[in-house]
Amino acid sequence: MSTVKLIECSLSSVTLSLFLKEKFRLLHSYANSSVVVHLDIRIMRKILFIASLVLCLHVFAEDSIPVVTPDTLITDEMPNVQVYQSESVARLLHEKATGQLSQIVEMAGYRVQIYSSNHQQLAKQEAIRLEKDMQSKLDMPIYVSYVPPFWKVRVGDFATYQEAQEYKNNFVRQFPELMGDTYVVRDQVTIKR
Repeated sequence: MSTVKLIECSLSSVTLSLFLKEKFRLLHSYANSSVVVHLDIRIMRKILFIASLVLCLHVFAEDSIPVVTPDTLITDEMPNVQVYQSESVARLLHEKATGQLSQIVEMAGYRVQIYSSNHQQLAKQEAIRLEKDMQSKLDMPIYVSYVPPFWKVRVGDFATYQEAQEYKNNFVRQFPELMGDTYVVRDQVTIKR
């Protein structure tokens, strides 16, 4: 806080104090009772305190409220904002922009599970590594989930068991090293119609 503001606040309080004292002096000259005078002095002190407080707050608030003008809104030092969105949101925005928006339905269906482990030390890292590795190789959505105590990696959204089984057979031919962990499971899936 600046010294100028403190001086302004003090001068405002002194001016108000002198004004109120003069008004109450006139009231006392009309009063005959000492009780009334005593009450008036107590009231005057309370009014003086509240008025001084309000004046000081007003003086100090002027510095703390930033003034926003059109010139201060646009500067050369604007922050760099980056937006991260999932692939499904980007796909939906593209479909909406091109007019190819299809209806998305969540329903009971099937996925192909390609990994499941409850090994506390390695399961999470292995699931995430497998997801990253498969993202570049598959054109299906990949889901990593943790259902205690198992970390699971599942692929695809299939409405029928036959679709999921057909995909599983093609997947095992493409990645024979994952044959032992790969099977069709029931799950809540997202289907575009």
